[in-house]
Amino acid sequence: MAAAGGRPRLVLASASPRRRELLAQIGIVPDDIRATEIDETPGRGELPRAYCRRIAAAKADAVTTAPGEIVLAADTTVALGRRILGKPADAGDAERMLRLLSGRRHRVITAIALRRDGRCWLRDVVTTVRMKRLSEAEISAYLASGEWHGKAGAYAVQGLAGAFIPWINGSFTGVVGLPLAETAGLLEAAGYPVRAGWVAGADRVTEGATDVSAQPGESRR
Repeated sequence: MAAAGGRPRLVLASASPRRRELLAQIGIVPDDIRATEIDETPGRGELPRAYCRRIAAAKADAVTTAPGEIVLAADTTVALGRRILGKPADAGDAERMLRLLSGRRHRVITAIALRRDGRCWLRDVVTTVRMKRLSEAEISAYLASGEWHGKAGAYAVQGLAGAFIPWINGSFTGVVGLPLAETAGLLEAAGYPVRAGWVAGADRVTEGATDVSAQPGESRR
């Protein structure tokens, strides 16, 4: 099945607004959203990276598609050593996770799965993150904000918890929930023209731009 312009239809297997915003950043708007409900319980002794890849693939497999449609699914997991820190069940669980991460480095793993006509592309991206040592006041304020709801590891680097993260090594967008460079590469491999709308988008920006030519003696920075 093809969308306008003959490109394949893209189905996002996620209800996450963050992932839609990240795709929009590189000019991609999914043709459909088909969120999936699967059992995300880690297997006994399952390691974080293998777990993340398995869940992303399972999300992609759970979506019913028409021929030619591309399904994009992803899963983000916070790992402290071999320990998987998923979405907290309640405020007490969120507090436990924040105390575990406080003052320590951890890994954020996002796995991407693409499926088209029975073929699957799968990749994971691992980013190392350091959280500063949190004070009691910072933990209390963050829990009161409610931002921890639905967040792996009980925090969102793109939100208030950005004040807690002084250093990352790897993909910032991967920590948010979808590593853009790697996602774009997989989409191209699956036959989706990632850059098709870039020129038109640039033209629209240019047409709407205000003349900011520098006046004598003024900087154009």
